[in-house]
Amino acid sequence: MSLSQALLWPGTKICERMGVDPEADAGLIRSMFNMIFYLTVILAVMWIIMG
Repeated sequence: MSLSQALLWPGTKICERMGVDPEADAGLIRSMFNMIFYLTVILAVMWIIMG
């Protein structure tokens, strides 16, 4: 597994569970899920560090 595949893994798995092709729409749906996933992870880490 390459680094790019590892970074895109959360969005790919969410799309597969929803029955959506991760490569459809030039990967925009997968990108949206990746942004939401990494936003929540980064915010949680920041709240732990800053809180």
